[in-house]
Order: sequence, then structure tokens, then C-alpha cells
Amino acid sequence: MAEYDYLIVGAGLYGAVCAAELTKKGYKCLVAEKRAHVGGNIYTEETEGINVHRYGAHIFHTSDERVWQYVNGYAEFNNFINSPIARYKDECYNLPFNMNTFTKLWRDVFTPAEARARIEEERAGGYTENPSNLEEQAINLVGRTIYEKLVKGYTEKQWGRPCNELPAFIIKRLPVRFTFDNNYFSDRRQGIPEGGYTKMVERMLGGVKVITGCDFNARRAELSALADKIIYTGAIDAYFGYKLGALSWRAVRFETEVLDMPDFQGNAVVNYTASDVPYTRIIEHKHFEGVQSGKTVISREYPAEWKQGDEPYYPVNDARNEKLYADYAALAAREMNVHFGGRLGAYKYADMDDTVAAALEFTDKISAKTAKGK
Repeated sequence: MAEYDYLIVGAGLYGAVCAAELTKKGYKCLVAEKRAHVGGNIYTEETEGINVHRYGAHIFHTSDERVWQYVNGYAEFNNFINSPIARYKDECYNLPFNMNTFTKLWRDVFTPAEARARIEEERAGGYTENPSNLEEQAINLVGRTIYEKLVKGYTEKQWGRPCNELPAFIIKRLPVRFTFDNNYFSDRRQGIPEGGYTKMVERMLGGVKVITGCDFNARRAELSALADKIIYTGAIDAYFGYKLGALSWRAVRFETEVLDMPDFQGNAVVNYTASDVPYTRIIEHKHFEGVQSGKTVISREYPAEWKQGDEPYYPVNDARNEKLYADYAALAAREMNVHFGGRLGAYKYADMDDTVAAALEFTDKISAKTAKGK
């Protein structure tokens, strides 16, 4: 009989919730994490008294009350509201697209009716019956002014290709709000855990054996022998040794620096939407938790082509990768006693609340199927 009931590969949010819930249900879990720390991409580390989001900004938001109550069992969340700014050349605009944005884009627009009419006029002026690329699709949705200033450059940097060479399906919709509301999310609950995400994940993993700096795919036989079942949250193609080919991702390079000033940009998130600025946005981490200090920490984000060995961030959900993932998923379905979950295991971008909900749903199914010891 194996020493553990479950080996959980990956100490990110999905793996941590699974470990916490299964441990509560009486299962003995072992967590193996490739990185030197827990938390996955929501890992935060303290620098100059500021919790720095090492792998990019993460703001928790949800309308799922069960998920909200669950995470609040492991952390106290503040009242941070995500209200990003878009900088285009020497102009600044509020995001998401709302009345504050429209009244600055068009100096003769003041009311929702006027904004609707102007956007409809621009949409009609550039409308394409059957959009064949992202540029045509975006103009169909919001017109040329918003597209040129706030969508085009940012999107081309994010995906590394001109918008007229990107498939139309990447942008299914562009949220447009006809109110003076800069809250980026429409969910009922929103905030940042006081003290950072790492502490929250560490509390989830309290009482669970965790091995960091442990590459499961390099030590598979040894680690698999320790448990009856495996929850794998790493990259699905890596599990199978990339034998069908590598799934495509977009990577992000972060340039982080400490500045000897109390405030750099006055906001947590500023997007740079002009194509001649090489980064997509600057994060100023102290604003997530309202830290008052004489220094600040900023991170510039540079999108990049992904290659094996890089951290994968955004799946490239084109026809080739959807087919390849389906082939890997078919192989995964034949793996005995292995469950593939999380963003990397499912080759799917997921918000944090969706990740928590999926992990809770999975562990609920385990307890529904069988009680421990039966």
C-alpha cells in the first residue's frame, strides 16, 4: 500500500485547494512543486515592505459566493478595486471602455446616448460583413478610434503579430459600458489578500507535506510509487514528453525594479497601448495593498514567444493547438489514476475564482464517490 493517497503535482492555486480539501476529508496528500516556492503564478514575495506579484498582477474577483467564502477562510481580503489606466502616447484613458473614456476620446460626447451614437457611427463606417481577422472584428465591435488607440498596439504586442494577421475569434467581445464607472470587473466580490497570495496558499497547505524544487517528470517513477493516485497540474504535453508536439503559449518577461520614490504612476496598473512602447503594461505593486512608504516597486511586462523551458502564460487557442490539445486529452483519459487539472493541465486560461471552483468541484466528486476507507 502506498504511503500517500494522493500525489499532487504543483503547488499553485488548483493544487493547493485540492490538497487542502482532500486533507480535510481524511486523505493523506503529498505535494511536489517544481519551483522553489508554493503559489504558482500567484506567488508574491516581499520587497521593501511591498508584496510583489512575481508573475504578474493577480486581482481576485468573483460572483461565486461559495468561492468567495472559501478563500476568505484562508486570508482577509482588502477592498482593492481594479481601475486600470490606458496610456496611448501622451494621452491617458480610463479602462474598461466607459463614459470617462468616451468623453475624453470625443470632446463632443457627454451622455450615454451620444456615446452610443458615436460608437455606432464608427462601427457602421468600418463594418466588415464577415470579418476574417482580429482588426476587422474589433472595428465591427467598437469602431476605428477605440481600436486604433486602445486595442491595436496592445494586442499586437501581446500576440507578437499584426492584428490583421490574427484570427477574428481571439476577440469575441469588447466590454463597453455607458456609465462613469472605472471598476474593471463586474463581479460582486473583489480584492487582494492582506499580506499577499503566498501566505494564503501556505495556509491552504498547512499540515500537508510539500516538496519544492521537485520536478515530477524527471522523478516520475520514484514519486508515483509514493501515492495511489495523482493530481497533475503541470503542462499536459510535458507529462507525455511532448511526443505529439509542443502546445503553443505566449510567455511574459518581467523587468522589476525598486525606485527611490513614494509613487511612480499613481495606480496599480497602467497599460501602454501604443505599438512603439515595447512593454504592454507597468504594475506598481504597492497600490494593491495601499502601502505607504518612501520606495516603490514596479514591473514592466514584455510579451514574448514561448519556448520549452520558459514559463507558459497564455494558451494560443488556434485550430492547430485545439486539435493538439484534444489529442493529448485523449491520451490523458487513458491514464489510470491520474487527474489532469489547473490551467496547464487543461490548456486553458482561467481566472482564479474559476480555478478554485474547479478544484472544489473535483474534490466534491471524490467525496461523493467514496468515503475514506471504504
